[in-house]
Amino acid sequence: MTALARWHVGPWTTRGTRPGETPVPGRQRTTDELNFDVVGLARILGRRLSGRDELQVRLWQNELRPTHTRQCGVHALADPDNARLLHETAQEALAWLDERAPAGYEFVLTDAVELRPLLDPTADVVAVEAAVQLADVPLPAARLATSHVRRSAAGDWYAGDAVCNWSGPHPTADDAVAAVQAARTELAEQLQAAGRDDLAATADRWPAVPVESD
Repeated sequence: MTALARWHVGPWTTRGTRPGETPVPGRQRTTDELNFDVVGLARILGRRLSGRDELQVRLWQNELRPTHTRQCGVHALADPDNARLLHETAQEALAWLDERAPAGYEFVLTDAVELRPLLDPTADVVAVEAAVQLADVPLPAARLATSHVRRSAAGDWYAGDAVCNWSGPHPTADDAVAAVQAARTELAEQLQAAGRDDLAATADRWPAVPVESD
């Protein structure tokens, strides 16, 4: 089993409606569409299916979204047993995803598939985001301290999240990592200043700064 090489905290699918909620056509997936997204996400990330299961996925796709321009949030499987099978398959796909979550994180299904930090300060690995969330106070260093290091198309290195770069360009990955490490040191100091010595003490169990080379 190989952990994900590229990842981000937050939603990994379009948001949808959970069972019992009112659908929002055009903005949120129906429950069946959301379950199909879970199955599709796992396939994109490398989950292999048998030929029979692949055929079933195609049948679900034909019923839920035969064209890319079809409006979301209005389509559901006609057969309740088929919808139940899709739900079960989505749960299997979610379990497959969770097995590949980075240390200190978990995949959960809310109204989307989300990667979240495990909020256990006693764990062997404590995500930096977990310390930030548990502190629940303004921490100026948090944004850079939780950043990943990525290489740009031009060859420079940046530290940032899935949307924005917060530091860089840097000439090497090590320089970008050093910027994040400095922010993590500041974050630990800010946690202490906020009276959260317990969370600052988790710093030696924070994961290494993630570096994505391509």
